[in-house]
Amino acid sequence: MQSNKEKNLIVDLTFQFALDIINYAEQLQKIKKYVLATQLLKSGTSIGANVREAQNAESKQDFIHKMKVAAKEADETEYWLLLCNSSEGYPNCEKLFRMHFLLLLRCPHLLSKIQIKWQNLQQQYLPAQKDQPNIH
Repeated sequence: MQSNKEKNLIVDLTFQFALDIINYAEQLQKIKKYVLATQLLKSGTSIGANVREAQNAESKQDFIHKMKVAAKEADETEYWLLLCNSSEGYPNCEKLFRMHFLLLLRCPHLLSKIQIKWQNLQQQYLPAQKDQPNIH
């Protein structure tokens, strides 16, 4: 998953989720369910791409924005999975629901830890000056 970098749980989870989405989309294509296969492939792989891009954010706001985009993509992916799960003639996608649930459980916890760490670093290395505006 990640090479030459410190392990990052959310990056690893979203990468594995994308691989599972690719496999499921291929199953859908084999049974000619092209529209949902394409929708799932786009939104389901976009989650990890946005999370990974957030790792190189230029600012706290940029990081938060990219993670929010990833959350929106996760929400859209959940919608497509619900459609597949509720429609007749679609392969079982319970594994994807479990993985999606795991991501949703982990993401808020990790984001709060990141925000606390970011605030601590700012306080340590960028003490607020009274005469300068505080840019956050």
